[in-house]
Amino acid sequence: MQPIRILHVVVNMNRGGAETLIMNIYRQIDRSRVQFDFLTCQQGIFDAEIASMGAKIHRVPYVTEGGPVKYKKALEQFFRAHPEYAIVHSHMDKMSGFVLQAAKRCGVPLRIAHSHNTRSEGNVLSKSLKWFAGKMLLQTATHYFACSKEASKWLFKHQSKNVRLLKNGIDSQLFKPSMEYRAKIRSEWHIAEDSLVVGHIGRFYHQKNHRFLIDIFSEMIRIHPNSFLVLVGDGPLRKKMEDKANSKLLSNRVIFLGVKENVHEIMQAFDIMVFPSLHEGFPMTLIEAQSASVPCVISDRITNEIDMGAGLIRYESLKMPPLSWAIQALCFDQMKKGSAADIKKKGYDIEQTAKWMENFYLSETQNLNADRRKIG
Repeated sequence: MQPIRILHVVVNMNRGGAETLIMNIYRQIDRSRVQFDFLTCQQGIFDAEIASMGAKIHRVPYVTEGGPVKYKKALEQFFRAHPEYAIVHSHMDKMSGFVLQAAKRCGVPLRIAHSHNTRSEGNVLSKSLKWFAGKMLLQTATHYFACSKEASKWLFKHQSKNVRLLKNGIDSQLFKPSMEYRAKIRSEWHIAEDSLVVGHIGRFYHQKNHRFLIDIFSEMIRIHPNSFLVLVGDGPLRKKMEDKANSKLLSNRVIFLGVKENVHEIMQAFDIMVFPSLHEGFPMTLIEAQSASVPCVISDRITNEIDMGAGLIRYESLKMPPLSWAIQALCFDQMKKGSAADIKKKGYDIEQTAKWMENFYLSETQNLNADRRKIG
């Protein structure tokens, strides 16, 4: 028997929260029963691995390349050319409205809208377009998913009671503490064991608040001169942040790593993570950090669902100055170590998430086939 094929829709398969979740599920799911394919707009870091696991990667030009009319037309052309997909799982927040509208017009019976955030990014024009697309979701989606309660309320509003909360599971064993990785990575960076390493993992977008993060580190290094800030990720604001680090004379203390595949190793080199995001859906990086026993000082805009109860999360208000954040980070006395057991107890181990997702896809496909037999 051939596996059912699920079409996941994203802009690209780089390491972001939604994309990492999809990959974590894809690696764990029984691919003899459920196979993933992808509709993307740009190349991504995970593409080679995706192809090696048997997925097909389709592309259409994104809305920024030709405008919304051409984008909607390209989506409809795709779905008409690929009637084999009975389940479309879209991870594009409000822009999923365009995707699922096209899927509905072309007869795709099961259409999932998945919320991974709590706010739209972009300029006024971009936000207006996303607002317009988002208005279509309740009429075009057959199922609603979200990574957290706040993400559910933001995208689906009054439909939030019908939303399934899918936990952003991680491979907790992959992130368990390792002194071997810690020594290896610090050696590669030429950072001594007695140095303080402040870490952050995230795309260089406004949402992640890197500007404020560099201000915080500037205060930290005044108090603890033997410190380094390591930034993992890439994005449109990276150059500006490099310039800001230079202007504060921190160029030899702030390390810009770019996109990396060995995040589970890099995480071990951190002494603390500072995460001053302006908004988040459910940042998986913080689950990974807790599994690796890395204490985290994070913004009060992030849901308390992120705290696994290991004594590794401390909230700070974005209204507080950088010095206050710096002191909190330097004085954070972790009460106990995080572990895979903490993650599993809260239901955030990827085996649990993948099994639930697999059963959902199979059950919905069986129901669909039963309905088709009745009609036939």
